[in-house]
Amino acid sequence: MKLVITGHAYRYEIENICRLFFPQYDIGTDSDGIIVTSTLAENGGIVLLRGEVTAGGRTLAAEESIEPCAGFDKECERMLAVILYDLFVEILDRPLDWGAVTGVRPVKLLRRMGEQLGDESAAEWMRDALRVSDKKLKLCRRTLQIENRLLELSRPDSFSLYIGIPFCPTRCDYCSFVSHTVQRAGKLIPDYVNCLCRELEQTAEIARGLGLRLETVYMGGGTPTTLTAEQMAQVLGTVERHFDLSAVREYCVEAGRPDTVDKEKLHVIRGHGVGRISINPQSLSDTVLEAIGRKHTEKQFYDAFELARQCGFEHINADLIVGLPGDSEEGFARSLDGLMELSPEGITVHALAMKRASNLVSGGRESYEGGEQAVRMVDYSAAALDARGYRPYYLYRQSRAAGNMENVGWSKLGFEGLYNVFIMDETHSIFGCGAGAVTKLRQPDGEYLERVFNYKFPYEYIDRFDDMLERKKLAGEACRRIMKRKEWA
Repeated sequence: MKLVITGHAYRYEIENICRLFFPQYDIGTDSDGIIVTSTLAENGGIVLLRGEVTAGGRTLAAEESIEPCAGFDKECERMLAVILYDLFVEILDRPLDWGAVTGVRPVKLLRRMGEQLGDESAAEWMRDALRVSDKKLKLCRRTLQIENRLLELSRPDSFSLYIGIPFCPTRCDYCSFVSHTVQRAGKLIPDYVNCLCRELEQTAEIARGLGLRLETVYMGGGTPTTLTAEQMAQVLGTVERHFDLSAVREYCVEAGRPDTVDKEKLHVIRGHGVGRISINPQSLSDTVLEAIGRKHTEKQFYDAFELARQCGFEHINADLIVGLPGDSEEGFARSLDGLMELSPEGITVHALAMKRASNLVSGGRESYEGGEQAVRMVDYSAAALDARGYRPYYLYRQSRAAGNMENVGWSKLGFEGLYNVFIMDETHSIFGCGAGAVTKLRQPDGEYLERVFNYKFPYEYIDRFDDMLERKKLAGEACRRIMKRKEWA
């Protein structure tokens, strides 16, 4: 695909519009016969916006004009994106449910527009200005309603803690996270856990010095239950000793891979006050599980789920993925129906995102042909979960997702995943510990967000740990700088 940009600097958004329709194509060549032109020009004080698309042997063009106004740059960017979106829809005869929305957080966008325009006008704006379908707009509004109730729980002095365990028993073919298999990196785990505990201690000291209130704790990865029961106890014990957990509303550990779950680990996790776990089969088809490189079976998931119930867990979430290789609409429906029969408190439905760093894409096994099937899978999940009393409480989108679909967390009333909501809305500061973790410092009285990145790889995190602690000190100093203008309510 060849992309020609003239007279403006909105290339990033224009590229994202192109990827909505052609996620598999590289931008920079016209060898595939697709040429996209985006132009901004001035004429007597009026700004002219023009787009042109050549694809499938056809060329279509359209243009609009705009006068200088408040938020001029953003409006020009939006208009150019929508011009190209409309041209793609016409030339390909393929409207998209999310229209010209390219951002990760459409619910946050709807909230912001609601604050400016009012709820009904904001919904109309999403429909008219971004071409969002009534179906997705309804989903967005329902999610927003639940999110708003949950966001009220956060105070100006609130923060959440993320603990990263970047190890897995094997690497799933769709995964693009920085995670390492136990076979390759298992020898690093003891040193990693020791360093992680030291970082947790320093982070707790920073939080105490700032007078912050811990709201949620989330241990993710990777697969945290790759750790032994003893290593898990070491990490959770460090949290227990050094953080004030008296105000914590949610404490969650991902037990994502059923083949890493056993009674000893679950007793350790429950014994340290963790109330929510996530056991994620992704599919309940052994054929599909084998195709994506997950070394567990459907039965192992059912066994792990039952074991978690026996160990006293009353808040269990489970994930499924739409659009996995080898899956079908009937197969996905069977997986979802089987999951609902267990009545977990939460079910998260993800659209497969074909990321460049995944084995799926690097091995040339990705497929973009099942988009319409993925849409029907998502539609089925929404109707089925709604009928069973689950409600959407958070939503986000990823690029190159099957069918251009979204990821939605569904839960029973009162069992929403608070950390997921807080981090997606960027409600308050998140202190991240571990390799690849990101600390996000949010100004309590504004939208400003500052990020502090930990070293990405476990070996780097361990080898440069003293430097890592210096980064954490800088995070504390940055947090003081950002927050010093705010008196806690």
